[in-house]
Amino acid sequence: MAGVTEPPVVEGRVADAVAGHWVDGWAPRAARPYLRLARIDRPVGWWLLLLPCWWSSALAAVAAHRPYPDPLHLLLFLVGAIAMRGAGSTYNDIADRDLDARVERTRGRPLPSGQLRTRDAAFFLVAQALVGLLVLLQFNGTAIAVGIASLVPVAIYPFMKRVMPMPQLVLGLAFAWGALMGWVAVFGTIEAPAVLLYAGTIAWVIGYDTIYAVQDIEDDEIAGIRSSARFFGDRVRPAVGLCYGLAVILVGAAGWQAGIGPVGTLGIALFAAHLARQVSQLRDRDGRGALSLFRSNRDAGLVLFVGLAADAAWQGIPGA
Repeated sequence: MAGVTEPPVVEGRVADAVAGHWVDGWAPRAARPYLRLARIDRPVGWWLLLLPCWWSSALAAVAAHRPYPDPLHLLLFLVGAIAMRGAGSTYNDIADRDLDARVERTRGRPLPSGQLRTRDAAFFLVAQALVGLLVLLQFNGTAIAVGIASLVPVAIYPFMKRVMPMPQLVLGLAFAWGALMGWVAVFGTIEAPAVLLYAGTIAWVIGYDTIYAVQDIEDDEIAGIRSSARFFGDRVRPAVGLCYGLAVILVGAAGWQAGIGPVGTLGIALFAAHLARQVSQLRDRDGRGALSLFRSNRDAGLVLFVGLAADAAWQGIPGA
C-alpha cells in the first residue's frame, strides 16, 4: 500500500521479539543466536521470573519490620533471574526444537532454524546454569536447598505440553518459585505468607501464559501441542479472569498474614485493576493484542512490588 513502510526483516529475529532491540543491531553476529536462545531480546521473561522474588523480599521486609527489602538480595535475584531465564529457555528450546519447527512463531528460533547446533546450545545452557548456581550460593542454606528444588518443575515443563491439557500449571510451579525465595532468604524458613504468595503467583502465571498462548492457538491445533488457551477454548476470557481473581485473593491473604498496611493494600488494589483491564481487553485469537497484554504483566508486577516496598517504608515511619 502506498505510503506505508513495512518494518525491515531482521535475519534470525523471531516474531515476538522486541522490535529494534540491541541484540539485532549492536551485538556481534556470532553472539546473536546465543542471546536469542537466552531470550535477551524478549526481556519480559526474566522480569516475570524476577518479580515474584522481589514481591517476596518486600513482603519479608514488612513482616520483619524493616524499612526496605534487602538491596543485595534484590540485586542477586536480578542477576539470577536473567541467568536462569536464559538457562530455562535454552533447555526448553533443546527439548522443543522439533515442535518449534512446526509453529510459525517459533520456527525462526536458533535451533530449529539451524543457527546453532544442539551441542553448542547445551554448552551455553551449562554456562548459564553455573552463573545461577553462583548467585544461589550467596544465600543461606535453606534458600539454597529451596532454589535447587525449583529445578524439578523446570526440568519437566517442556514435556508437559505433549501430555498435559494445561501445561501452564507446571510453568506456574516453576515461574512462581521466587515467591518462596525472597522470604526464605530473610527468615530461613517457609511460612504461611510465602506459601500464599506462591499459590497466588502460580494463578497469575497461568493467567498471563494463557494470554501468551493465544498467539499460537491455530498452529498448536495443527501441531497437536497442548496449551491452556486450547483447553479453555471459547472460555479463555473468563478463565483468565478466574486465574487473576484467585491471584489477587491469595496475594492479598499473603499480605494480610505478613501484616501489610494501607499502602500495601493500595498496591494490591492497583495490581488487581491492572489485571482486570487485561481481561477486559483480551480477544479470542487476537495474537498481536495477546502479546501486548502479556508483556504488560511486567508493569502489573512492578506496581505490586512498589506497593509492598512502600508499605515497608511507611510502617517504618514513627507513628505511621
